[in-house]
Amino acid sequence: MPASFSPIFDNASSQAAAISDLFKVVLAICGVILVIVSSMVGISLIRFRHRPGSEEPPSYFGNRKLEIVWTVGPILIIIWLFALTARGMRQFDPPANREPDLIVIGHQWWWEVRYPQTGVVTANEIHIPVGRKWLVRLESADVIHDFWVPALARKMQMIPGQTNHTWMRFSVIAESPAAFGAWLRGQVNPAAIPAADSAQTGLKIFQTMTCINCHSLRGVSIAANAAPDLTHLADRTILGAGVLSNTETNLFRWLKNPQDFKPGCFMPNLKLTDAQAGTLTSYLEILK
Repeated sequence: MPASFSPIFDNASSQAAAISDLFKVVLAICGVILVIVSSMVGISLIRFRHRPGSEEPPSYFGNRKLEIVWTVGPILIIIWLFALTARGMRQFDPPANREPDLIVIGHQWWWEVRYPQTGVVTANEIHIPVGRKWLVRLESADVIHDFWVPALARKMQMIPGQTNHTWMRFSVIAESPAAFGAWLRGQVNPAAIPAADSAQTGLKIFQTMTCINCHSLRGVSIAANAAPDLTHLADRTILGAGVLSNTETNLFRWLKNPQDFKPGCFMPNLKLTDAQAGTLTSYLEILK
């Protein structure tokens, strides 16, 4: 997911543009209605306010023309908005008529990202080639999650037991096709083999503590998916699904106690000593 907020009017796909265009029309209509109603109220307050010595204003018991106008007018506006909404739905929700290019699975509290055509699995960062329209399948592993990149598509819910699809042209981490191909080929490789003593010690800590029960390391551990795949952790830009930038210092701090940075996340405080956290950091830093 992008680190900075992307405004709803900053459209990077035809699907997002359809939503934005509909929103602009609705906003304009509501703005006109607000101005008309506010003006009428203001004029009434000034022109028809009570003045000392004035008589009570006469009462009117109906105005057929006025009643027709304020009944038919809103009905026509609703019909117009319904037609615009139906057109927008066709534009931003086309049928999922082929196998997905990308599968995003929501977990508490991280994103699992799968590339089904190559078997690559990563977490919390999405890479795609520039200029290609991708079909993304959205799933949930536990509870209801919301997946939304405002500049690309509408917000979609990920509901346990239900599969949703959304068409997106991501600009989260957009690369040239050549750069994306190189990244994808690199992701297929197994985890790097440590050479330095500190990194070797860190691998042993990973294998002997509970890390290996939750995290996958291609070529090292079995396919666990209770927590993010760490095979190429050092190649990512964020930690904890975006709570920290991925630096050696932040990784050390995260390993010492992730609850300090993401209270309620499922990664426990393992009570690592500084030495253990340091060697584990040394190992994870070679995973590129």
